[in-house]
Amino acid sequence: MELLEDSRLTAMGLLTEAYTSLNTLCAEHLAAHGLAPVEFEVLLRLARSPARRLRMTDLSRQTSMSTSGVTRMIDRLEREALVCRVPCDIDRRSSYAALTSKGLARLQETVPGHLELIDEWLIGPLTQRQLQGLLVGLRVVRDAVRPEATAGVHDR
Repeated sequence: MELLEDSRLTAMGLLTEAYTSLNTLCAEHLAAHGLAPVEFEVLLRLARSPARRLRMTDLSRQTSMSTSGVTRMIDRLEREALVCRVPCDIDRRSSYAALTSKGLARLQETVPGHLELIDEWLIGPLTQRQLQGLLVGLRVVRDAVRPEATAGVHDR
């Protein structure tokens, strides 16, 4: 059937296969450092944000987690002293999730091995031109399906 040979199905299938395989490799590495993939994502987003903090609502939008999901995640990370809550100066209803020095240290011990996996399985097989094309394409798709993915990054 011609419909089943549609290249759009192939594109989505290849993306899913690559993501699932890469995610499995990374999850094993992160678990060895006591982190779930979503916890690593939250810590990394905080580390890469101005003042190493984000409003909880912005963190929710960036990660596609519900606000209650972010609250539970921050509760867990706060119990481990990897993050802390900081009240918002201009809106008392809002608070920031901020990376602590312990959270930064956990990232610094985790990221080198994570980068090795990325180098071996994502970057290594590509030429520089292929990598640049991939990055451009992924940003275009990400911005189309998740325009809020960088919420709060440029608000301050």
